[in-house]
Parts: sequence; structure tokens; C-alpha cells
Amino acid sequence: MKLVDKKNGKLMFKAEIEDSLANAIRRYVFQVPTLAIDEVEVSRNDSPLYDETIAHRLGLIPLSSSKSINDKTTATLKLSTKKEGNVYSGELHGGIKVVYDSIPITALNKGQEMELVATAKMGRGSEHSKFSPGFMVYRNIVEVIIDKNIPKEALEDVPEGIIKEGKMIVDDPVKWDAIETCADVCKRLGKECITITPTNELMITIESFGQLEAEEIFKGAVEELQKDIEEVSKQVSKSKD
Repeated sequence: MKLVDKKNGKLMFKAEIEDSLANAIRRYVFQVPTLAIDEVEVSRNDSPLYDETIAHRLGLIPLSSSKSINDKTTATLKLSTKKEGNVYSGELHGGIKVVYDSIPITALNKGQEMELVATAKMGRGSEHSKFSPGFMVYRNIVEVIIDKNIPKEALEDVPEGIIKEGKMIVDDPVKWDAIETCADVCKRLGKECITITPTNELMITIESFGQLEAEEIFKGAVEELQKDIEEVSKQVSKSKD
């Protein structure tokens, strides 16, 4: 594996692995345990939004992971405000913290109030999207050969300097988009000026919603996949006995 970029909750790296394995890991991102608000008890809601809408929005607020919370325990957050204006996620207080303080929940006019108690628990994205820690995508790194006679029309919408005659390795999104645009134009014109050959490497991108670091998400997905593979292996062994 080779690190390409790491910033703002996003991790990009190159890896020489099979598409099928990368896809399995991608699916198991939704099996990584993540903390989210699951139940909300509203005692006062003078805002224009229904209680159910408030509960839905609270469920989508990313919460910081906590070692004190597991599959058998919960955490409580409270919100009580009479302030006129927007009500933000940062006004939730309790045993855990929200990742982002400025997510709007609702708005109150003068004299209006909101009071509620929210219960958070561990869950998995396969149960509900609010438990998803982030997402993973991947693309093949490709070798591209561009003919010197490529039509000028194919290069009109491509940023200058990205595509050059000859052979090039395409391993970033900007170049991918440019190559695809050129290939589409060439095809429309009936010209075969671009040859694309997949390599053995993939460019993998993992983006976190904030609950976990991107590296933790990838590691967690691999661990959850390994657990299921081991369980399948045990069941197969039992069936043979």
C-alpha cells in the first residue's frame, strides 16, 4: 500500500489487491460499530418541526466515539433551550460529544422552548444509515496511450496540461474525468485515439463522517470481514464433520 493523501477526514492510498476483495471491504464499512442517537423523548417542542422530524435530524448528527459505550450500554444527551433563533447540535450536552457543533436542528421564535432527552447507542450501517461511519470508493489505476492524431474537439473541455501524447498512468480523479471525457468524444467522432488498460493497482478512498478516523474505518471493516470469514469457515468445518 502507498499513501497518496490524508486530510480533512479523507484517506487515499494505492493498493495492489483484487477488485472483489476491495468491494467486500467497501461493503463491510457498514458493519463497523458506530455511535448514534436512537431514541428521543421530547417534553417540549414549540418549533415548527414535528417531534418525529426533530428525532430524525438528531439521529443523523455524528457523535464522537467513546470506549465507555458498547453494544450493551447507552449514553444520554439533553437539550433545553429558550433562545430565539436556530438550535444547533452543539447545544446537546451529556456523557458524549457531538462531532460538529454547528449542525442546525430547528429554529425557535421569541417565547418558544425546546426540551428533550436523547439516547445514543452503538449500531451498524447495515441496520440504519445513521450508524454509517463513512464510505469507501475505489477505481482501477489505468495505463493510457493517447494517439498523436487525437481530434482537437476531444481536448476542448480538458484543463490544459493534463493530457499529453504518448503513454501516461492515470491515478487521480481529475485525470480520470479528463480521460473519460476525451474517450467519449473520440467514440462519438468514430476515432480510436485512446487505449485504456487497467493495471493491478486500485486507488482507494475512504471518507469519514467524523465519528471515526478514516484509518479506523478501514481497519474496522477489515476486522469485521475477517470475523465473518472465520465464522463461515467454522460452519463449513462443522458440516464436513
